[in-house]
Amino acid sequence: MQLVMQLVALLLFCPLAVALSGAGRFWHITDLHWDPDYEAAAAAGQACPSGGSRAGPATGLWGSYLCDAPWRLLVSAAGAMRSRLPRPDFVLWTGDDTPHVPNEKLGEEKVLHIIEKLTSLIKETFPDTKVYAAMGNHDFHPKNQFPGKEHRIYNRTAELWRPWLNDTSVPLFRAGAFYSEKLPSPRTKGRMVVLNTNLYYDQNDKTAGEEDPGGQFQWLEETLTNASRTDEMVYIVGHIPPGFFEKKRGKPWFRSGFNERYLKIVQKHHSVIAAQFFGHHHTDSFRMFYSDTGSPINVMFLAPGVTPWKTTLPGVNNGANNPGIRVVDYDPDTLQVLDMVTYYLNLTHANMMAPTWEEEYRLREAFQVPDGSARSMQTVLERISKDPHYLQQYYEFNSVRYDLSPCKEDCRIDHVCAIREVDFTKYNECVKTSSSASAIINVWLLLFSLLLGLLSPQQVL
Repeated sequence: MQLVMQLVALLLFCPLAVALSGAGRFWHITDLHWDPDYEAAAAAGQACPSGGSRAGPATGLWGSYLCDAPWRLLVSAAGAMRSRLPRPDFVLWTGDDTPHVPNEKLGEEKVLHIIEKLTSLIKETFPDTKVYAAMGNHDFHPKNQFPGKEHRIYNRTAELWRPWLNDTSVPLFRAGAFYSEKLPSPRTKGRMVVLNTNLYYDQNDKTAGEEDPGGQFQWLEETLTNASRTDEMVYIVGHIPPGFFEKKRGKPWFRSGFNERYLKIVQKHHSVIAAQFFGHHHTDSFRMFYSDTGSPINVMFLAPGVTPWKTTLPGVNNGANNPGIRVVDYDPDTLQVLDMVTYYLNLTHANMMAPTWEEEYRLREAFQVPDGSARSMQTVLERISKDPHYLQQYYEFNSVRYDLSPCKEDCRIDHVCAIREVDFTKYNECVKTSSSASAIINVWLLLFSLLLGLLSPQQVL
């Protein structure tokens, strides 16, 4: 039997091993959240500003789980990227650069200074590499309040990113911080679509009540329609994802109408969307998209953050993470995701000894799937749903090995429903149905245990 299993594995993975030899590779980094005052606070034995009132002294040289990233951690991450893959095809950088501090501690100039510093760090790390950068909800002042029209922060950021933007992207970015460009590799007809999904954030008062902030939905539909006409495949990139946060039940990010429209666009144009890449959660997860008949048609990958900051969102337990960075292997002809490798820094060990960026896991190997297609990720979801081993493995990856506690039934429901259902109504139905089923099982288990307790040992025998 063992020989049969080995042969099956060989047949499954050998063709892809051949394909990977000609694969393209790119980095995806997100949520750097630099805290410029971390080092000074630590030296003075004070709480880091990004930790707020809950934090004690920032004792770690390389960072603290209660705080955003010190500069030395970001430099270490950049060095690890340069060491592991010095010549990627391109880099995805999906936003959130500033620390989690009140607006009055920032201001426009400080926000722009932080964006400039991190832009320079990435340029110095990959001087000859194309970077596709998206703005996060913290990359503005006041944070979250992105307008769907031209703004001086958009203008200044466009100038900072001018070496990465082509001539047609600059006016688009100035008008709404979104753009689309062809991928640089001569081997592909692929296209990158970079969105400003901060326009859809439910905390954004500037766009409340608007149907299509900045005309981005209409532009996205036109861009995807044109891609279909020219036989281009597309990656969609952004910061805030649609759907729900897997670590807090019932917590969406988009306003309901925006969420519904985004979902319909993906369903309509899924044939040209190879994959989607987002951040914001600081966690490692993914989201499935389905046709009206329930077939998996697309997948969104959520990359872990570089910041280890522990979320202050009420109701989230163990909401920190170890710093993570990710390499994606892809087919240049089709943009099909072939594999993903996530590297991480164990912050506790780094602060005790020295920073060592290690390989955390490879998608194909960890979940025993042939690639990162929607079909394969549906298999991953089914395994997470039904197999406690895969569920626990996924859960530990979710916080980049920070939270190693058991993922029990409520935890399973939260994660599985968030992955499976991006739609608001279907998500609520998933949680309700799963919770009811779990409650019924628990009642039967309780009755069974009571029955066993009533029986004597002789009667059981």
